[in-house]
Amino acid sequence: MHGGAVMKWIDQVSFACASNWSSSYCVTVYVGGIRFYKPIQIGDIVKIDAKVIYTGKTSMHIMVDVMSKNILKDIEYTRTTHCIIVFVAVNEVGEPINIPIWIPSTNEEQKLESYAKKLVSLRKEIEGEMSPFIK
Repeated sequence: MHGGAVMKWIDQVSFACASNWSSSYCVTVYVGGIRFYKPIQIGDIVKIDAKVIYTGKTSMHIMVDVMSKNILKDIEYTRTTHCIIVFVAVNEVGEPINIPIWIPSTNEEQKLESYAKKLVSLRKEIEGEMSPFIK
């Protein structure tokens, strides 16, 4: 499969997750660190998981994992791609709106929230480094 097709699936699944969480239309504001671990072969079965791992006032960090398996050879799915996408919920005129706060309830969810918060900090550093080059 072409990486662009996988990226389109990621955007569509994460949009569904964000819209479901916020009960509103959402726009993508950041796609970070898409990591392709393994190619998806033509004919593989693909499974995509998306879940909220952190929320701000209007934004949601959605973690996406793409997995695949060859139905003739594999018993288990293998992770092929991972990324974090940030969406903002908007109203009918495109202005950000408040969303429900996601509260982690398990140790794993707390780790995922910490992961998202670290990524926020890293993004701020990257944006600072990029600012002289963006006009």
